[in-house]
Amino acid sequence: MDNLNIPEEYRPISMWGYFGYEILFSIPVIGFIFLIVFALGAKNINKKNFARSHFCYTIICFLVFLVALAIVLATGAVESVQTWF
Repeated sequence: MDNLNIPEEYRPISMWGYFGYEILFSIPVIGFIFLIVFALGAKNINKKNFARSHFCYTIICFLVFLVALAIVLATGAVESVQTWF
């Protein structure tokens, strides 16, 4: 596949590129900063869309965590776990 004729903003990302970006975005604070930068300002459309999808995934996971935490706190499960330890 000859990627030299494709403009930079449309060049596909390799499998190792996706793997590297996934590792980069997994770093706690620095990865989130890179995630925001790539989601808002990446020149490559594929990189921008991948960052946006990962950002949506992060938000969904955070919301699921908040709902689970609210359920645990509302049902009083924290006290039962504390007495077990």
